[in-house]
Amino acid sequence: MIHQNRKLYNENFSEEKYQLFLDDIDKSFNYKPIFKIAETPVFIPKELKTKLVDACNDIMEVINKPNFKELTNGAFFDDDRIVPNEDENSKFLQLDFGICEDEKGNLVPKLIELQGFPSLYFFQHLLGSMYRKHFGNVIPENYSQHINGMTPKDFVALLQQEIVGDTNPKQVILLEIEPEKQATAIDFYATEKALGIKILCISNLIKKGKELFYLDNEGKEIKILKIYNRIIFDELDQRKDLKTEFSFLDEVDVEWIGHPNWFYRISKYTMPLLKGDYVPKSFYLDQLEEIPEDLENYVLKPLYSFAGVGVEIHVTRKMIDEVTNKSNYLLQEKVAYAPIIETMDVPAKCEVRMMLLHNSKTNKTEIVSNLIRISKGEMVGVKYNKDKTWVGGSTGFFEN
Repeated sequence: MIHQNRKLYNENFSEEKYQLFLDDIDKSFNYKPIFKIAETPVFIPKELKTKLVDACNDIMEVINKPNFKELTNGAFFDDDRIVPNEDENSKFLQLDFGICEDEKGNLVPKLIELQGFPSLYFFQHLLGSMYRKHFGNVIPENYSQHINGMTPKDFVALLQQEIVGDTNPKQVILLEIEPEKQATAIDFYATEKALGIKILCISNLIKKGKELFYLDNEGKEIKILKIYNRIIFDELDQRKDLKTEFSFLDEVDVEWIGHPNWFYRISKYTMPLLKGDYVPKSFYLDQLEEIPEDLENYVLKPLYSFAGVGVEIHVTRKMIDEVTNKSNYLLQEKVAYAPIIETMDVPAKCEVRMMLLHNSKTNKTEIVSNLIRISKGEMVGVKYNKDKTWVGGSTGFFEN
């Protein structure tokens, strides 16, 4: 997005450098990520950085309202979704913005989705360091993945403080469903290395009354005090084959690092509650008084799905009429991503995830990192970018 940086990066790029970069990532944990890692980072200019920060602040004003929980109680489509011992703040928050152009050609972020759930915090840390290692000669030193003066060292220390804190790392687990088979496995391995915590499948939890345990490598029972939850409920619902002693509805003596209820409260369900320059118009389908005439400018989204499953980008009145469970759908104004990243063939579009974390010491939710997805397809996602180059997961370096 910053022309001089992009020109210099593209001129210095080679497939050989890119392959060495990928090989280095693979060697980090003797594991090859199954998702596409982009050939380039993204250079984010000051003006856009300011707008992204302003957009995050606008959204946090709503989430920080005293009645936010009351406003989002409808996000739980049945009582079997409510996990006991909910805390007062979402530990993790992800805000996804499509980067667009206004009528004057200025770059503007538009909110696509939001999540009260962890993201790839530690993989992004690794990715940023690898871009610097292999392409550092064309990434200015004063550009950073982080804002507000935070350094990579500060970032890791904050994550350690919030996920582990003073607890024995052996008594903190990262919880997933068959973690080694997940697309995000490399982030789990990076988290394990950085924090010294155990990666555990939910099927390996041992429940005794209100206490949870796991067996360490020596077969010794270790009592669990904290759970860094990475389980997506959509997947858990589908895995009827899993045999578990623990249910999320159980009352257990553990501290949730990222309480599961925030997965619902801060989600697509939140979109209609948000207003402002950086938020597209969004409506609960069952509360829509009149269907817009310009449906070509809208997308239809299921409220309870993950990774773009079920999203319709070519909406028709017939499609809306045929939805039987309208309370489970959202009609959202379409966001026109701008093709602003020059590549070796056609320009690419991008989506910027601002990664936030609630700091328990300051009692404030802070922007701590970012994740970027580069696309040349109709939507951001693997199936829309198959066989394309200069697309995939990336990170942004903000101009200071």
